[in-house]
Amino acid sequence: MESKLANPAPLGLMGFGMTTVLLNIHNAGFFPISAMVLAMGFFYGGIAQVIAGIMEFKKGNTFGTTAFTSYGLFWMTLVGLIVMPKLGWADPTPHKFMGWYLVMWGIFTLFMYIGTFKSNKVLQFIFLSLAVLFFLLAIRDFTGSELIGTIAGYEGILCGASAMYLAMAEVINETHDRTVLPIGE
Repeated sequence: MESKLANPAPLGLMGFGMTTVLLNIHNAGFFPISAMVLAMGFFYGGIAQVIAGIMEFKKGNTFGTTAFTSYGLFWMTLVGLIVMPKLGWADPTPHKFMGWYLVMWGIFTLFMYIGTFKSNKVLQFIFLSLAVLFFLLAIRDFTGSELIGTIAGYEGILCGASAMYLAMAEVINETHDRTVLPIGE
C-alpha cells in the first residue's frame, strides 16, 4: 500500500510570505514594529516553516528541508534579536553588526537561489528577490539610509507576495488537478 504525503511547501511558503509582507510594510515606513509582526515572525514565519522543513525531510526533499528550516529559524532568531534586549536578556545588536547578520543571510540565499535553477520561475523570483532584500537591508544597516530601508520595504512586500502567490498556486493547482495559477514550469 503506497502512502501519499501532502505537499508541505504551501505551508512554508505562506508562513514565509505573509510574515515577510507584514515586516516589510513596517520597513517601508507604514507602521512601527509591533507584537503582531513579532508573533507572526515567531509562530507562522518561524515554527510553521520549521514544521514544513521537517515534512520536506520526510519526503526526501533536501532543498525544501534546508530552505524552510533555515528561514523558519531565521524568523525565530530575528524575533529574538528584537525581544531579548527588551527583556534585559542581551544587549541590543549594533546596526552595523546587524548588517553582517543580513549579509550572511543574503549569501545563504544566493546559494539557495542557484538551487532553484531547475524549478519554476516563481520560486526563482522568490529567492532572487529575497537575496536582494537581505542585501538592501544590510546596506540600510551599514549606512543608516532611511531611503534604502524604504526601498527594501517595498521590495520585501513584492518578495513576500510572490511567496504567497506560489503557495496558493500549489494548493489551487493540485486541488483542480490542472494549472489554474501559472508558475512558469
